[in-house]
Amino acid sequence: MITNVPGICLVTSYADCVPLYFVDPVKKAIGLSHSGWRGTVGKIGKNTVQLMQENFGSKPEDLLAAVGPSVCMDCYEVSEDVIEQFKEAFEKKYWEDLFYKKENGKYQLNLWKANELIFLESGILPEHMAITNVCTHCNSKILYSHRTMGNNRGNLCAFLALK
Repeated sequence: MITNVPGICLVTSYADCVPLYFVDPVKKAIGLSHSGWRGTVGKIGKNTVQLMQENFGSKPEDLLAAVGPSVCMDCYEVSEDVIEQFKEAFEKKYWEDLFYKKENGKYQLNLWKANELIFLESGILPEHMAITNVCTHCNSKILYSHRTMGNNRGNLCAFLALK
């Protein structure tokens, strides 16, 4: 979602997936995206940047971007079919930072790093990025986590608005 209308609050919900925040302080525009593994492999963050460029004239180098609290690599186990899609979406030189195979045949996946790489690919400057270190699963006593609680959980929400 994107807007440049003050007072409109963008809201997305999560329970381990990655909230992506975008602020253009120059053009006075914002964007908010929900990026689970499908959104990440589909590069929803890059799509959001492109929409802000097309609709508001935003320049990637002006954008401030953040990855919000979500599941960390240590807690995010996925199957090989998911990793195959990440191999198609990201250059091989990044694979070591994005995932590793475990003895049980499953993989640990780093959505935080993947979205950071997508920010960089979109032209967002490294000094304009904030990447979380707060895992929903590790902190499930204070944050909802689908991995911890299953369907017996609530949702976290991300909010973003212009004054």
